[in-house]
Amino acid sequence: MKKLLLVGLFLLCCSLCFAQDREAVIKVLSTQQLAWNKGDIEGFMQGYWKSDSLVFVTKGAPLYGWQATIERYKKAYPGKAGMGELTFTILKVDVLDDHNAFVLGGWGLKLENGQTPGGYFTLWFRKINGEWKIVCDHTS
Repeated sequence: MKKLLLVGLFLLCCSLCFAQDREAVIKVLSTQQLAWNKGDIEGFMQGYWKSDSLVFVTKGAPLYGWQATIERYKKAYPGKAGMGELTFTILKVDVLDDHNAFVLGGWGLKLENGQTPGGYFTLWFRKINGEWKIVCDHTS
C-alpha cells in the first residue's frame, strides 16, 4: 500500500511540474505575440534560443542561428506597419520531459493593406538555464 501511495504522489508531482512547464511555454508565445504587436522584433526574438544552433525552417532551406533568424524577420517584416497584428492559436502543447516540449499551432497576421496571411507551426522548446526557449521552429 505504501508503494502505491508513493507512486501516486510521484505521478501527481510530475503532473503538476508538467502543468507548470506547459504554462511557461504558453507564456513564451504570449510574450512573443505582445512584442510582435508592438513592432518589437528584438522582444519577439527573446523566445528563441540565442545560439548558432537555433534552427528555423520555412519555405526554402533551413536557416541556422539566432542572428540569421532575426535578420530574416527584419528583412521580411520591415517596421511595425509591415508586421501587422499577430495572433497565435495553440493547438497542442506536449511537455515531453523536464527539458523538452513540443508545440503545434497556427499563426495569422492582419496587415494594414487588408491581407491576412497565416499558416501553421511546430516548435521544439528546450529548457535552457531554467528558461523555455524555442530551439527549432518550422513555420509554413
